[in-house]
Amino acid sequence: MRFSALKLSLRNTFIAGLVIALPVGVTILILQTMFVWLDRFFAPVARRFTTTPIPGLGILATVLIVFAIGMLVTNMLGRAFVSFGESIVARIPLFRTVYSGAKQVLQSMTAKERQAFKQVVMVEYPKRGSYTLGFVTGETSGEIQQKISEPLLNVFISTAPNPTTGFLLLVPKKEVIVTAISIEDALKMMMSGGILTPPNLPSLQPHA
Repeated sequence: MRFSALKLSLRNTFIAGLVIALPVGVTILILQTMFVWLDRFFAPVARRFTTTPIPGLGILATVLIVFAIGMLVTNMLGRAFVSFGESIVARIPLFRTVYSGAKQVLQSMTAKERQAFKQVVMVEYPKRGSYTLGFVTGETSGEIQQKISEPLLNVFISTAPNPTTGFLLLVPKKEVIVTAISIEDALKMMMSGGILTPPNLPSLQPHA
């Protein structure tokens, strides 16, 4: 029984690490390949104008290309092009996994994505006396709230080391402990497995 639990834990830990490492590794490999190719391409062109070697042409060209791609995808035509490209990538099993993982990791660190998280809180989970950090995403409403006699909050519980995966808890307001930890610091804690923690933990208070 213990061996099965250990095996499952090791497998889940490996998969979680792979979700982070694979997209990052592929991104680095692509950028490195672009840098080397562009450096070789522009070196002969530069020699036509000057005999002095110009280091870093490949890096500069890579940065400019990535910047141009960023400008392209921020307009309507670019978004349509990206959506079309994503639909093609989604049909290729390996590329779909790598691209999806990279996209989620990047989105988790952008301001737009963090706006979905309204506040960092603590909830008593998974058992009495144990606490976990969570992100309030809103107040529970609709049929779910109608079936419960007290106000509930939607609390997203992230799983380390990938904060883009997790699960939703519907927690009574009075049981939610408010913190002054920033969204960014909380995400750092999640991604580092608790190694990176805020220098000064704020005082805690129940949710009003």
